Amino acid sequence: MGRFENSLALAKASWRVLRDDKQLTLLPLLSMVATLVIAVSFLLPIGLIARNGTDGYTASKPLVWIIGFCGYLVLTYVVVFFNAALVYAADRHLAGEPVTLGDAIHAAGASSHVLLPWVLVSATVSIVLRALEERAGIVGQIVGAIAGVAWSVVTFLVLPILVIEGIGPIAAVKRSGELFKRTWGENLMTNAGIGLVAFAAMIAGALPLGLLIMVGGPIAVLGVVALVLWIVAVWLVSATLTGILQVALYRFATGTQAPGFDTNQLRGTFQPRNRRGLWN
Repeated sequence: MGRFENSLALAKASWRVLRDDKQLTLLPLLSMVATLVIAVSFLLPIGLIARNGTDGYTASKPLVWIIGFCGYLVLTYVVVFFNAALVYAADRHLAGEPVTLGDAIHAAGASSHVLLPWVLVSATVSIVLRALEERAGIVGQIVGAIAGVAWSVVTFLVLPILVIEGIGPIAAVKRSGELFKRTWGENLMTNAGIGLVAFAAMIAGALPLGLLIMVGGPIAVLGVVALVLWIVAVWLVSATLTGILQVALYRFATGTQAPGFDTNQLRGTFQPRNRRGLWN
């Protein structure tokens, strides 16, 4: 089975889970709303400081950095929190156990003692990689990009491990790496996954809506609104399907059944590279 076919099959399997439990989509929606509210609450004071003029902004620049960093941590925690709730709900669903939205949010809250340290670790790594890309020229960009992909792959199972096993972030990163090595081998590259399917869906919907925008007038306004709603809808579904697949992969890697998912397709999510760095 080719990459796209495998991605499509996994997306369909994840979609069947979502179809049976539509409330799962509410968790990414709550995450998006909370993120927007918190982002505005931190951007407002930064904007007020900037209005003081060049001298005032320069004098207050350390405060701006502090506010910005705190905002980044809070936003990261919000995203991780609701992703953790989604992971819990998807895992309970695959286990055949009923779960409510409140149960999922409560479980994420109960995992805050491991989620917050993970936010600090992941945020630190992201900042270091970003600094490397910005300050080390083209070599830093290449190294940062490679390291970023490797970090994303190795830590892909960290969140299910944190939520389901309740261990600390460092131990979770080590366990995630061990699960990948034992299940999929070494020198891995991720398959395109649901992101490829979501991109295709987004383009398929954007093309006809783009024609409405080109018409102009009230129809163009309608087209813009419809396009924004379509992009948001595709993102919400994609985020939910990704969380479901993440749990299915975790269950597969730990030898636990993931009903509705084909074992060979889960194994094909991550593939080894050949010597030329191309897909086998």
